[in-house]
Amino acid sequence: MPKTLKNILKFLAFLSIGLFMIWLAVKDMTPEQFRDVKNAFLSGNYWLVIPAFIIGIGSHLSRALRWKILISTQGYRPGTLNTFFAVMVGYLVNMGVPRLGEIARCGVLANYEKIPGDKLIGTMIAERALDLVCLMLVFLLCLFLQLDLVTGYLSAEVWPSVRTKLANADATQWLIILAIAAAVVGLVVFLLKKFAASKAAIKMKALLRGVWDGFSSIGKMDGKKLGWFLFHTICIWFQYLAMLYVGFLCLPATRELGFTAALTVLVLGSVAMIVSPGGIGVYPFLIQKTLLLYNIPETTGVAFGWIIWGAQTLLICILGLLSFIWLPIHNKKS
Repeated sequence: MPKTLKNILKFLAFLSIGLFMIWLAVKDMTPEQFRDVKNAFLSGNYWLVIPAFIIGIGSHLSRALRWKILISTQGYRPGTLNTFFAVMVGYLVNMGVPRLGEIARCGVLANYEKIPGDKLIGTMIAERALDLVCLMLVFLLCLFLQLDLVTGYLSAEVWPSVRTKLANADATQWLIILAIAAAVVGLVVFLLKKFAASKAAIKMKALLRGVWDGFSSIGKMDGKKLGWFLFHTICIWFQYLAMLYVGFLCLPATRELGFTAALTVLVLGSVAMIVSPGGIGVYPFLIQKTLLLYNIPETTGVAFGWIIWGAQTLLICILGLLSFIWLPIHNKKS
């Protein structure tokens, strides 16, 4: 299948998920609920978008500086502006086709800084793998800080349903479940053995090798570089959290929410950004459902989700387009 057609199909698949989530969020809304959503939008203090934008720019700059440090372990010294522009162009491309932006930012920097693309891809993979580790740590921190809330929700909403289904299952159903589980395990083992030497398996091995090479490059850093690398990693996630906290201040109904609620929104929002292009549809839907845990009305959750998503998307579009335009101008002499 041609790569262009494959990317178009991938975009349409992810976009359909986002549109489905939008439909799911509004299909059962009454006229009164739509009015409440409108009133929630109108009650917002949108001047706070300005400090949120400044914090967002800071997070993107920290990401560019962290990537620059990682690239320096390969023996290359890209310019800070070119690295920042490449990161923003990558984010912009990701709005269309998730994950394609990672290749785009490597291509941009390889073109303007004359760095081998494979070296950049290895550092990019390592950086993304590190982000995944950070996301898991933030998730664990979120659970630890809100253990009572999580256990209360599970005991009230999840466990009764699971317990009822387990109690109603007869011997035949249990045998069917066990047979399906055994068949799945057997199929996985068979596929691993059958396709160990396949093209997909070879690509996966190369991907894992790239991740390992990227992570091992972190270990090659001297004390000063490692310190700055960890500093920017913390800055990225702290600024993400700060953006959401400022977002809470925009609406009267969410102003009392603290950093623990922002942690929960950050985790689920990060997942939403993976599921659909730029999180369209999925991000507001997940945020709306998350805020219900904090007794925020559903209509307010809808408004807040779209405000935060809209602000993040607008910032990426502005910075991405400006970076795309400014790159050839900045590098005109060279």
